[in-house]
Formats: sequence, C-alpha cells, structure tokens
Amino acid sequence: MEFTIGGRLEVRITPADVGKRVSVRRRTDSGGTGVEFTDVVGVLTSWNDGVVSITRKSGESVHIVESSLVAGKVVPAAPARRRGPAASFEELAAVTARAWQPVESEALGDWRLRAAGGFTRRANSVLPLGDPGLPLGEAFGRVRHWYEERGLPAYVQTATGAEGTQELLCAELEAHGWRREVSAEVRIAALAPVGDREAEVSAVRLTREPDAAWLARYQRFSTPGPHVLRVLGSGPSVWFATVPGSGDAPDAIGRCVVDGRWAGFMAVEVAPEQRRRGLATTVMTALARRALDEGAWAAWLQVEEDNEGARALYDGMGFAGHHRYHHYRSA
Repeated sequence: MEFTIGGRLEVRITPADVGKRVSVRRRTDSGGTGVEFTDVVGVLTSWNDGVVSITRKSGESVHIVESSLVAGKVVPAAPARRRGPAASFEELAAVTARAWQPVESEALGDWRLRAAGGFTRRANSVLPLGDPGLPLGEAFGRVRHWYEERGLPAYVQTATGAEGTQELLCAELEAHGWRREVSAEVRIAALAPVGDREAEVSAVRLTREPDAAWLARYQRFSTPGPHVLRVLGSGPSVWFATVPGSGDAPDAIGRCVVDGRWAGFMAVEVAPEQRRRGLATTVMTALARRALDEGAWAAWLQVEEDNEGARALYDGMGFAGHHRYHHYRSA
C-alpha cells in the first residue's frame, strides 16, 4: 500500500480521524535483526495518551505507540462485494435478529435487551443498533443489572468489518472491562444457485415445527424447555428439515427462516458417521427450494471462525463474508 508523497513516508492521520477507516505503518522490534515494519488496516477507535488503537475487520484491537508510527492515512471503505446480493449492515442485522428471537426483550433507547433462559448468546445478549439514550458507562451498568436480575451473564453483540458496523462500540466495551468471547462471520449469497444444486431432496422432510427426532440431533438441545422451542420457532416463516436415519436421531437436520427477500440457514447438522455424503448440501438445497417458492432470492448464514468444515462447504455454495459479529461479556 502506498503511503508516500514525493517519496517520503508521512503520517496523515490525527485524533480528529477517530471513527474513520485508516491504514498505518509502524516500526516493530525484530529482536536484534534490524528494524521491520508492520501494516495495520481498520477503524481508528481511539488516540489517547500517545497510544493509537485500531480495530481490525476481525474485531481484533491493535494498540500502537504513537512514536512508532512512520506512515498513516485515511482509506475508503472496503470495496463492494462482487458477487451475491447487495446488503447493508443495518438490513442484515435486523433480518438475522428476526430469525432468532428471544423469549423476553426490553428497549434501552435504540438498544434491545434480550433473554431466553440462557439458550444461546444470540438470544441472551444486547442488540445495540443505535443510541441507548444514556452515556455508555451508565448504559453498560443498566445492562449488567438487567441480566443479573435474570441470573444470566451480561453479553453485548457487536459487529465489525462493514460500512456502519460498531468498531467504536467494541473499543468502548473493552475500555469498560468487557471481553470478547466468541466471533462468527455473517455470509451472504444468491439463493437460486443453492436451490439449483444437484441433490436428492426426496428424502428430506420439511415441517413447520421441530419434532422429537429433530431435537435429538440438534446439538444445542442440552437444556430442554419451552424457551428453546420458542426461540427455534421464532421468525416470519420458519422451516425445519429432517433426513431420517436408522436410529432415534436423524442423519441430518437444518432450519431456515424466510423473511422477504432473505432466507437464513441455521442448525445444519449431520450425524458424525454420515458426514462426507453430501447430506448438509441436500438439506440446504431442499430448504432453499422452499424459500424460493416463497419469493426469497438472497441467502444468509452465520459460521464460527474456527469451523473449517462448514466454511469450506459454504465457500463451495457461493457464500462470501459480509461482516463479523462478536459477543462481549461483562467482567
């Protein structure tokens, strides 16, 4: 990347650029082998007491001593994606939230506090889309108290890596002692290619509610209760897919929520002994065809960053990263 003007390296960022996407180069100590340089790209989240903080697309915070900077500039937002549907962060955040709704929720300004008996972080965390109507320190205190009243840990769900995401909020959470526990990627794709894949879908049974067999395969169903079924059944148009097996649990399952132009895929799971037979593809193809019948034409899903098998599957289906989301837990 080019930092020079007339052949000279220049630091062309200031504390006034906090909140902007920047690219910087810094000196690093190479352990006696000479001076080396490292480049960092992300959102400038703070510049205090001689320390520059930048949040990368991954959500990682990098803290740089100001005196080690040798170059820096404001850079434009990441280029628009070249495949799949166009989507803003605000639209996707709302769509993904409607597909996995809590049992209980309460507004804090524009934030939404969510609880579902502890079943998944997504249904038991704050969705901070906007202004809480309070200074952040006070808002964080209200959040902690709200979850303490319910006997739950306090989580805030944030996003990074796209235009309009929440790098500044991530930095504020860290400054107030919150720690990032889990990160995942939101991916999107055109829906038709998923439904057009060659797959024998006749064995896939689609239902509006999960039955006992579906739940027996679902790995998160470790704490059964009505709150689990409430969350699983939430969404504008919900479908459950089952590929029956020879035992009590199916060979494969999946869940899809159709919401306008979007179809969201979740809970795609295959019995360990049945993997590498294409059953995950079969389940998603059957669900995609049903979603296409309901008028959807765009697809989304979420995948944790360390799930290499799922990431490879979704790569092959045409899904590409849109942004990342993170759960911060109160200390």
